[in-house]
Amino acid sequence: MLLVVGLGNPGLSYKNTVHNMGFDTVDNLAKLLNVDFKKKECEAKIAEVFVKGEKIILAKPQTYMNNSGISVKQLISKYACKSDEVLVIFDDVAIPEGALRFRKKGSGGSHNGMKSVVQHCGENVYRLRIGVGAPPENVPLMKYVLSKLPKEKKNNLEHTTKRGAEAILEYINKRDFDLIGNKYNG
Repeated sequence: MLLVVGLGNPGLSYKNTVHNMGFDTVDNLAKLLNVDFKKKECEAKIAEVFVKGEKIILAKPQTYMNNSGISVKQLISKYACKSDEVLVIFDDVAIPEGALRFRKKGSGGSHNGMKSVVQHCGENVYRLRIGVGAPPENVPLMKYVLSKLPKEKKNNLEHTTKRGAEAILEYINKRDFDLIGNKYNG
């Protein structure tokens, strides 16, 4: 069993924003796995697929970013997941744009969505951080993560979310978190 959760904000007004890199990565993974988000449970859109006999749940919480942990906790409880069976994907301004970072545990840092996950589920959930770079000078963090992406940044981050989905697919197939982390962390 593996629960893969992309963090983001629901609704068209948040599409193509920095804060939806988790949603975008999980959407790309769903395409690779040829599965659609057909169900809604635990306050999340859900896609289910079996890979090599293992159940994979893809989830996009609909609780809005700052309350993501509520949905993630419900999903963990419903599917009786252990911490090493949960992978949370989110944007990170502390990482250079285009970089990927796999981690086994940690705090939520400055990311309110991940802070919510840590508050509700603890620090021991695996995570993939999508590097989006720091906001330009004089641009408040909230405005930066919720504003529409300029074309150049959008193209770069689309490529990054596709690489992230490919890395997760490789993890699903190999189930060696350290190997995947060493290969893709940059």
